[in-house]
Amino acid sequence: MGWFSRRAADPTTPTKLDREATREDLAALEAFVTSRRGVEFYLEPETTATDTTVVAIADDGEWIRRRTGSPRAAAKIARRHGVPLYEAARIGYPERMRAWNRAHPERRAR
Repeated sequence: MGWFSRRAADPTTPTKLDREATREDLAALEAFVTSRRGVEFYLEPETTATDTTVVAIADDGEWIRRRTGSPRAAAKIARRHGVPLYEAARIGYPERMRAWNRAHPERRAR
């Protein structure tokens, strides 16, 4: 009876993501960057449930999160638009994002 057995996961079994990044995800990030001021990207690593994502945060704190497929794809968009790219796990998210969330509680319903 191996409740907590130490067997390693089968390396040939692919990760089960909810879905892959799409062209629409990348287009939404680009549209956000071109329609807002002072946008910064915060890279979130792939998890067992979600592909690599980027949170794009505007100068006023408005934000969106979209899948990018890989850190390389996120960096490519950031370079193309001159947007800084930070690792969210290392530096966290800016206070302006939390302030925007408090001012827009309807966003939490999504």
